[in-house]
Amino acid sequence: MRFFGDFSAKVDVKGRVILPAAFRKVLEAEGERTLYMRIDFYQECLIIYPESVWNRDLDELESKLNKWNRKHQDILRKYVAGVEKFELDGNGRFLINKRKMEKAGIKQDIIFQAVTDKIEVWGLENYQAHFADDSDDGEELEAAMAGLEL
Repeated sequence: MRFFGDFSAKVDVKGRVILPAAFRKVLEAEGERTLYMRIDFYQECLIIYPESVWNRDLDELESKLNKWNRKHQDILRKYVAGVEKFELDGNGRFLINKRKMEKAGIKQDIIFQAVTDKIEVWGLENYQAHFADDSDDGEELEAAMAGLEL
């Protein structure tokens, strides 16, 4: 499963937003109805996972953590904390609760950003700030592809 592109949208006063049609088509083609949403660890954005991707990623994380290690269990707790399971309504909409909107800096204007098999949801200001300076991206990609430490 691969998503492509970035799309702008607006959140309504109730916190509802329409998932872009291009993403809905991918989900429908794969038979995915259930989605999971969580706050990202690294950036001020939200991440939407199709159910199969969520389960795969969670299984991978659990396989690398020792259930008898306190720090590992804290990592797992933080990873799953606040995760919401949802389905799109008949109009392709879903709800972003106020807490998640605040954590991700989402006001009204948002950007949906495809990231392979996941979808990021950014507040417009955070998105513009994060992607404003891409001057080192070419060098970092070169190093990553050459197997060098970034």
